[in-house]
Amino acid sequence: MKQAALAVGLALPLVAFAAFGMALWQARQVARAQAYVVRVPLPVQGARLGLPPIEGPQDASRPLVVIDAGHGGHDPGAAGADGAREKDVTLLLARAVRDALLREGRVRVALTRDADRFLVLDERADLARRLGADLFVSVHADAADNVAASGATVYTLSDRGSDAVADAVARRENRADGLGDAGAGRASDAVSSILVDLSQSEMRARSAAFAGLVVREGQGRIAFHAEPQREAAFVVLKSLDLPSALVEAGYISNAGDAALMADPAWRARFAEVLARAVGIALARQETGAP
Repeated sequence: MKQAALAVGLALPLVAFAAFGMALWQARQVARAQAYVVRVPLPVQGARLGLPPIEGPQDASRPLVVIDAGHGGHDPGAAGADGAREKDVTLLLARAVRDALLREGRVRVALTRDADRFLVLDERADLARRLGADLFVSVHADAADNVAASGATVYTLSDRGSDAVADAVARRENRADGLGDAGAGRASDAVSSILVDLSQSEMRARSAAFAGLVVREGQGRIAFHAEPQREAAFVVLKSLDLPSALVEAGYISNAGDAALMADPAWRARFAEVLARAVGIALARQETGAP
């Protein structure tokens, strides 16, 4: 009996020590696993983004331009041969356009993002709509398997792309948040439907006119693609009821274009081109000119 009691007395501390060791090992394993976990904050279901600040004149009657830097956060966009990421390039370009517009002092400006953050495509358009924007410009950097492809392209909304290349670009940009298609729902009332169609036709015409101004003002200042003005079904533009365009500043997949977009002097020139086009387009809107 004494030997049995002694054995039990010795076994109990050993069991306790083994249990403690196992708990310590498990805690270390959990800590190691957590060290490799990448946490991506997700938006609360149904929550709306806070509105970005509006910069420029305090006069609320001045036109408002919303500049959208494409991609961001966990969506890097296209990648350049030198490791450049589209999301970084577009943010620099968007800031340059904002600064050029603010220097002119005639319009108010807001950025959909002024940091490395992710926004779904509908959120970008929703911000512009809630702010009451008069013009929306989404800035991107193109990419192609053909590394010789170069130059800027200005896209406006269409149900069908102007060509296969335009369709391919739209598909790539629309994959930013997994959306294949989107847009405002069809009104059930026939009269409302007609009014919506007329409004969309007018906005598309104004958008195309703005795109033409970008190409015109950029001649001799920045290089454009052989077909600089195109149409495609971009999700980010589909639900907007205001003039809008998506500008591919160049091809990040082209070494020459990538180097230009990395150059602050070139970005300033690109921004001045857009600022001039914006100024003319908004002046036309105010006077009712086509």
